[in-house]
Amino acid sequence: MKKHYRKENDCLNCGTLLEGKFCHNCGQENLEMKESFGHMLNHAVSDYFHFDYQFFHTLRPLFLKPGHLTNEYLLGRRAQYLHPVKMYIFISLVFFVFVFQGNKSENKKVKNNRQSAQKGIDNAKNAIDKGIYANTNLTAQQKKVLSEKIKAFVPDTLAKEINADMKKDSSKLKVRQTDDEDGFTIYGDDKLDKFKTHEEYVANQAKLPADKRDNWLEAYIAKKNYDWKSQGKNGKEVLIEGLKHNAPKMMFLLLPLFAVILKLAFWKNHKYYVEHIIYTIHLHCYLFLFLTLIMLLNLILPESWDTFIDWVKFFAIITIIWYIYRSLRVVYNRSRWRTVSKMVGVSIMYTIVFTVSFITILIITAITAA
Repeated sequence: MKKHYRKENDCLNCGTLLEGKFCHNCGQENLEMKESFGHMLNHAVSDYFHFDYQFFHTLRPLFLKPGHLTNEYLLGRRAQYLHPVKMYIFISLVFFVFVFQGNKSENKKVKNNRQSAQKGIDNAKNAIDKGIYANTNLTAQQKKVLSEKIKAFVPDTLAKEINADMKKDSSKLKVRQTDDEDGFTIYGDDKLDKFKTHEEYVANQAKLPADKRDNWLEAYIAKKNYDWKSQGKNGKEVLIEGLKHNAPKMMFLLLPLFAVILKLAFWKNHKYYVEHIIYTIHLHCYLFLFLTLIMLLNLILPESWDTFIDWVKFFAIITIIWYIYRSLRVVYNRSRWRTVSKMVGVSIMYTIVFTVSFITILIITAITAA
């Protein structure tokens, strides 16, 4: 549908005299204001597809040319690409939806395996006597019998956990029923299940040597968990729900910190801080979008394709490592080995900052969660 432009050459938004269809001062298009509903709808659709065009036009260099998009932006060639911040907000929204949706899908798989797992638990209980089943180390023969029962009846993911405990000669091996929504757990002694009240938990902690006690964060979360239980709430669900809301905020904290790391690591490049921010945003856009595709593939593929899924995950790790290396070389123009050394150092610092940021968000979530 053809656009209807005004005959007057003054901008209705800022009053600047125009020399074309767009105001060179504020950017507003000199369209006729008294337009039909069809024209208005056409403009809205055009704006949407303009975003759509920019987005898909940005995807190719983002995926296939590591670092190219950042260099294009810093050179001023920006009109044809989606703005980094706008792109990050859109992609991160999709990414976090998939992250938490993936957790729900995993819970659904666990529920679907409940009957099979319960059967495996019953058979595992019959394989060894109650004394050994509870806390005593298993003999080699008992491990063999139990392992055969596990392989026959327990789903693969749970069998791996049990067998890993047996290989470590764990004295805490237990396969027991719980009141959780999935109906069972395979774990060692659960402190929060041992004690009915927070007072019992505190009294038990006081009896333990100082180096065996829970740290302040674990103790605080334990207290909150008892409070939630008294209110009829599931502590794990409350924390997860809180993290859903706070995880995107953590990334907004992490992005500028990562840019600081880059600023320190590549200070000889004499780049402005905002240039490191642009690279940081483009890198995380790629990581979020790529990991979203991997999660989507993981949800689509059947569970029986475990080996193939493992190979996909391995491929994803190698691809991400290569992408980071290549993008650093393109943006910062360092030699191969210098880029590798910088990449290792930056990765270590990023891991530390990520851990600190996650703990900070976890503490805030635990404190503010109702």
